Amino acid sequence: MTAAIEVTGLTKRFGKMLAVDDVSIRVEENQITGLLGRNGAGKTTLMQLITGQQFATSGLISVFGESPVENARVLRDVCFIKESQKYPEDFAPKHVFATAPLFFPRWDAELAEQLIDDFRLPLHRRIKKLSRGQLSSIGVIVGLASRAPLTLFDEPYLGLDAVARQVFYDRLLRDYAEHPRTVILSTHLIDEVSDLLEHVLLIDDGRIVMDETAENVRGSASAVAGPRSSVDAFVAGRRVLHRDDIGGLSSVTIPGLGYDDRLAATAAGLEIVPVSLQQLVIRTTSIRAEELETSA
Repeated sequence: MTAAIEVTGLTKRFGKMLAVDDVSIRVEENQITGLLGRNGAGKTTLMQLITGQQFATSGLISVFGESPVENARVLRDVCFIKESQKYPEDFAPKHVFATAPLFFPRWDAELAEQLIDDFRLPLHRRIKKLSRGQLSSIGVIVGLASRAPLTLFDEPYLGLDAVARQVFYDRLLRDYAEHPRTVILSTHLIDEVSDLLEHVLLIDDGRIVMDETAENVRGSASAVAGPRSSVDAFVAGRRVLHRDDIGGLSSVTIPGLGYDDRLAATAAGLEIVPVSLQQLVIRTTSIRAEELETSA
């Protein structure tokens, strides 16, 4: 497969703060990648570096085979939509959509019109009079209708209600199927987007701690539940990501449970429960935080 993004040894410092720490990733063309992590983990900074909005302290960035920094040829193929997207206050949504084709050569006006109807966006109301959800819908519409070969969404859909977010997911999948491109979704709403993702990047404390296909991630950990003594015997010597104890019962999340392990757990009278992507992300970052505190 061809890489849309290749990053090698990428580091970004803001004074003494290390925002991105020696990151190396490869994002393939024409797939939907989830960039996941806690607040302050480095997601936005990484996307700003990829789109040339920040300068790296060290390391290399390649977007479609070229550096994105001050490179108009690359940046015309990139659309970066942020939650805090700013527009001139005297603009109305109609002005945003009228100027968008100047920045995005693949702009689809017909798709934009459909999305305006889908999100019930008032075209003539001033930006400063719009609700947070309406502002979010502007960004979502621009991101989808731009049809940019590389489109990055930095949580612009947080202002949307549940119905509008589902509209966004449905429209994204439909248009992606007809017009494949590289999409990066940064979000806290992991369970909502998990079925959309083909690849998962998990960043924590500026470092990539998970870089896997979504299929591999979904099957990478399981919760084993049952009587505490039986669970303790089964997980002895294994890496534990998370544990819950209630009375004489325990539920323990462990990675790498193979076929023979599952048979052994069943024979011991234990229940094996799938772990969602959101639970896995929470437990992976939590256990890493504990390990960092222990080693400090």
